[in-house]
Amino acid sequence: MTEGRLLRWLRPWVFPAVLVSAFEWYARRAAAMGSDALAPPTAAAKAFVGAAMDGSLWEATGFTLGTAALGLLLGAVLGLALGLVLGLSRRAAQLGSVSIEVLRPVPSVALIPLAMLGFGFGVRMEVAIVAFATFWPLLVLVQSAVQQIEPRLLEVSRVLGLSARERAFKIVLPAIVPRLFVALRLGVAVALVVAVTVEIAANPHGMGYAMMIAQQSFDPALMLAWLGWIGVVGFAVNAGMVRLQAFVARRMGVQP
Repeated sequence: MTEGRLLRWLRPWVFPAVLVSAFEWYARRAAAMGSDALAPPTAAAKAFVGAAMDGSLWEATGFTLGTAALGLLLGAVLGLALGLVLGLSRRAAQLGSVSIEVLRPVPSVALIPLAMLGFGFGVRMEVAIVAFATFWPLLVLVQSAVQQIEPRLLEVSRVLGLSARERAFKIVLPAIVPRLFVALRLGVAVALVVAVTVEIAANPHGMGYAMMIAQQSFDPALMLAWLGWIGVVGFAVNAGMVRLQAFVARRMGVQP
C-alpha cells in the first residue's frame, strides 16, 4: 500500500480517534473526582472482551439480529407487495390513502403493550413490532418508485400482453432496483433501532436488554461496551447492504 493510499484509508478514522481519546481523558478525570457514572473506553474494551469470552455477547447479538431480520423480511415482503399494487393502480392508491395516513404515524413502540398481550415476551412480539415499523417506509418508497417509472415501459408491457405478474418481475422490479435498495437500507436501520428499543423497553432478551441490565447493575464499562458494539453491528450491516446493492445492480445491468 502506497503512502498516499494509506493516508486516504486512515483519514476517516482521525476524527473518531480524537473523540475516543477526548472521552478517555474526560472519563478518567471524572473517575478521579469520584464519579462512577462514566467509564473510559479502555475499561469498556476490557468489558467487551469479557462479554465475548463468556458468550453473552454472541447470544444477545444473535437474538437481536435474528428478530430484526425476521421483522424486516416480513415488513419488506408486505411493503413491497402492497407498494407495487398501490404504485400501479391509482384506484387502489386512492382507496388506501386514508388508512395509510392514519396508521403510518403510529409510533412502533406504542404497540408494545398490544404486542405483549397478543404474543407475550420473546421473538414473536419483537418481530411483530419490527415488521410494523419497517413496513411503512418500504411501502411509501416502493409506491413512489413505481409511480416514477417511465410510462412508456408500462405501455410496452401492455402491448406485449404481459400478465400482471410478468409485468411486475420483468418491467417494474428491474426499473426500481436502485430505489428499492435505498428503501431496504432504510428498513435495515429502522429494524435494528426498533429491535434494540423494544428490548430496552419490554423484551428481556437481546443487546438492548443486556445494555439496560448493565446500567441497572451500575456497570458503566459494560454498558458503554454494549453501546459501542451496537454501533459496530449497525455499521457492518449497512456495509453489507451496500455491497449487496452493488452486486445485484451489476448482475441486473443497472446503475446502483
